[in-house]
Amino acid sequence: MKAIRMTLMAAIFLFAAGAVNAQSYKNTFKLGVVGGASVPSENATANVGLDVAYQNLVTPHVGLGVATGYNHFFGKENGSVKNNSFGVVPVAGLVRYYPKSEGFYLGTDLGYGIITGADKVASNSNVDMPSGGLYLKPELGWHNKQWNVFAHYTKVFTGDAGRIGDQKFNAGSVGLGVAYNLPLGQ
Repeated sequence: MKAIRMTLMAAIFLFAAGAVNAQSYKNTFKLGVVGGASVPSENATANVGLDVAYQNLVTPHVGLGVATGYNHFFGKENGSVKNNSFGVVPVAGLVRYYPKSEGFYLGTDLGYGIITGADKVASNSNVDMPSGGLYLKPELGWHNKQWNVFAHYTKVFTGDAGRIGDQKFNAGSVGLGVAYNLPLGQ
């Protein structure tokens, strides 16, 4: 819970900092979809999700903001273990580096990933589903004023929570995404 409170406080701070700088640089609301293959794929096969973010360009090349959304991971049957599907709701800060006004960019989201869904990792197990962990989503992509198209690695680090025998719980994927940028003014 302490990590969630700290992440929420950081998100509020970043949002407030963006609002203060709104007169000088461009503010953007980003709405996107992502999909990917679970890696390693012991307990999930793939994921699809929705990304929602607010970004403030604090310089012409650096954007800061907050990010959330929902990622759904599809459970996988792994031998005798029937893994349940689950969701991840990130509460994160974002940073982006844009070398030019259009072209390639680098970025990451960093915060806390809340795991939602079933109470147990598998339908035939008593192992509790992890509640969440450190959330990381680095991405490399292409952008213009309206669109971002990117490749990403998404991971929630849960430690040993959710382990069933030799199967370690995994909430990670590699995939692609696209986001539409809605300008909020200068």
